[in-house]
Amino acid sequence: MISIKSAGTRLLATLAVGAAAGATLLVPSTAQAAGTATAAVPAVLKSGEYLKPGQYRRSSNGMYTLIMQTDGNAVLYKGRTALWATVTNRKASSLIMKRDGNLVVVSGRTTIWASNTAGNTGAFLAVQDDSNLVIYNSRKKPVWYRHMVIGTLGSGRALQVYDMLFSTSRVFRLQMQTDGNLVMVKNGKTPVWSTRTVSKGAFAVMQTDGNLVVYSAAKRPLWSSKTVRKGAVLQMRNDGRLVIVYGRTAIWSTSAH
Repeated sequence: MISIKSAGTRLLATLAVGAAAGATLLVPSTAQAAGTATAAVPAVLKSGEYLKPGQYRRSSNGMYTLIMQTDGNAVLYKGRTALWATVTNRKASSLIMKRDGNLVVVSGRTTIWASNTAGNTGAFLAVQDDSNLVIYNSRKKPVWYRHMVIGTLGSGRALQVYDMLFSTSRVFRLQMQTDGNLVMVKNGKTPVWSTRTVSKGAFAVMQTDGNLVVYSAAKRPLWSSKTVRKGAVLQMRNDGRLVIVYGRTAIWSTSAH
């Protein structure tokens, strides 16, 4: 089992990712456990299983609930406190643990959020007693957990303290440090780029207007990419470049490493 502490990602008890990004968060008191009795809610979403609106999974100790909300947002709660969210807001969406190992939120036939973990046939999602949300492959090795973003940070999404954006190769990662510096690291130990910001509790946002911004805990801007393209996204590429992409056009980039 991969835990928050073993991954170096201690829980921030007040974290509410979805709310910070403008998503609606709902208390899972009226949810239904995907066709199972509420007294025995499973903690695992198996390969090929899905959660329809209002359905959920719950940790074995009963403290943490992952619910597919009716507003289209999949949210992990501790009681009434939101810990993590897909920040998706299309009504009637479903959360699916695909047989290829990719966890997705789907609206109709359109994928609107993905863990980008395809290639792990038979993988499953676990809601753990330590507050972590983890995808394990068929050999029970972790391939994703809730502080990971793989490949692309979507428009409107944030990197809070301890959150990391990985290249698909896992060689490079962009991490939001506790000292307020947004840092790109190679092979888990070598820093190759940073925003050189210092402010405890700072966070980074790929804004919907296309600007990547590091904010202080008081929401004061500390650094930005100075890009304006509504709907642009941030990518961590396998060549070590951090790139802001609008459609197929790169509008900002760091150097390759």
